[in-house]
Amino acid sequence: MTVKKQASQRPATASTYRAKKNYRPKQDFATRLLDWFDVHGRKDLPWQQDITPYRVWLSEIMLQQTQVTTVIPYFQRFTAELPTVEDLAAAPVDRVLHLWTGLGYYARARNLHRAAAIVANELGGHFPDSVEGLAQLPGIGLSTAGAIVSIAFGKRAPILDGNVKRVLARHRAIAGWPGSSAVQDNLWAISEEITPHKRTADYTQAIMDLGATLCTRSRPRCDDCPVHADCQALADNNIAAYPGRKPRKTLPVKTTLLLVFSDAAGRVLLEQRPPTGIWGGLWSFPEASEHAEISHVATRLGLRIGNIHNAPVRRHTFSHYHLDYTPVYIHARCTGRIGAESNLWADPSTPGDIGLPAPVAAMLEALTTDSATGKDGTLSLFSSLPPGP
Repeated sequence: MTVKKQASQRPATASTYRAKKNYRPKQDFATRLLDWFDVHGRKDLPWQQDITPYRVWLSEIMLQQTQVTTVIPYFQRFTAELPTVEDLAAAPVDRVLHLWTGLGYYARARNLHRAAAIVANELGGHFPDSVEGLAQLPGIGLSTAGAIVSIAFGKRAPILDGNVKRVLARHRAIAGWPGSSAVQDNLWAISEEITPHKRTADYTQAIMDLGATLCTRSRPRCDDCPVHADCQALADNNIAAYPGRKPRKTLPVKTTLLLVFSDAAGRVLLEQRPPTGIWGGLWSFPEASEHAEISHVATRLGLRIGNIHNAPVRRHTFSHYHLDYTPVYIHARCTGRIGAESNLWADPSTPGDIGLPAPVAAMLEALTTDSATGKDGTLSLFSSLPPGP
């Protein structure tokens, strides 16, 4: 939606808003926040134990656009299997994507693997200790670099992740969508101004905690907030207006057929997607844009197809479009050996250490579950159909 500016509103620096709002706290922002953190802050998260640059970096990448409760088991499993940056760099990318399966935004995992290789092979296993140096690594932006520098190295660096944007937009009543360059520059100026020179690691964790636990998107607990006394959005009784919403646009819809080829042994054929783009590097079912293409896909794969069954259409939503996909279950026999390294026959119950998109993982699980329970579904469907030619 479009945010209408009042005549008095304009892009401003932190000092402009201070004069405009008569901002005169008795204690500075950081002091009040740290006092609160000492009593109420989270200090027992897995990545807060045995702090190393590798563990901090890994947690910050996982936490991008993902909630703490979701990340915890992934972080624990990831660090148990790949405890050092050298271990991550040496691991096959399929292994990394397998460990990442379910977290989404898989470009993060691919960039993680690329960055690990640079640190391990070009930087002697040592992460850069500056924002500028870290930001040169794949997948690390300025805010993530700032968090790593402050938490892992104890150096002063402002941050501006989603939680911090929300806190600062409300505290200073900064109108507009934080994704716009003018508003984002404004918030960076404020973050730079209020970041303390001491206890930088605690402050970074504290301001992220404040946004995650009190200054939440809905139902913020303003009475418990350590900086509520001079929060301008609260003073205006207009918390819901901040931060401004992203201009809404209608997501386009794309369609595809996911072709679930099954052989006589009950295995299904998976195909590795190209390394870039949606689901890059992950293993999925072969696709067709329409049913007339199924025979061509089968020929390309060296398959002879038999009975075909269409399941109901399902929807998976990405950040920029909806994907409506139809699972198509097909009996198939090999006419020759499938030699491509990007293809494999997998047991639905144990597909192996490979990365899978969430819809594909769910379909494989349903194959196994429905077969075991005898429900009207996928693998049981295969067994009930006449065999292919």
